[in-house]
Amino acid sequence: MFDISFTEMILIAVVALVVIGPERLPKVARAAGHLLGRVQRYVSDVKSDISREMQLDELKKLRAEIQDSARSVEQSLSSEMQAARQAMTQTAQAVSGDASTPAAANTQPSISSTEPTQPAAASAATPAANAPGSPEKPAGTV
Repeated sequence: MFDISFTEMILIAVVALVVIGPERLPKVARAAGHLLGRVQRYVSDVKSDISREMQLDELKKLRAEIQDSARSVEQSLSSEMQAARQAMTQTAQAVSGDASTPAAANTQPSISSTEPTQPAAASAATPAANAPGSPEKPAGTV
């Protein structure tokens, strides 16, 4: 705190001894020690309060930065979501628009009346013909 050397302290003690006297010197020294202790505690309390305030300010700045970054992320996500919704809406409209137009019905393959429909029915009947005990198979074959 103060830059007082040892010789300066001895000089102050000798002057105090002469001025105050040997009877009252211990009481004065004790009071001075208490005052010095109070001053040191007060200075340390002020230092700790200042450091707490500085840390609080740093935390407030950090909180503000995090909130700003969270807002920017939220805004970018919401804009991306809106863009995705618009794209989905446009795609759905395009698909529903294609399904409602008659040109879309012409793009699907149609079954002509000249194609035989019998092979499908015959293939469905073949497993029943091969079943055991059917009249078409001889009784001794498996």
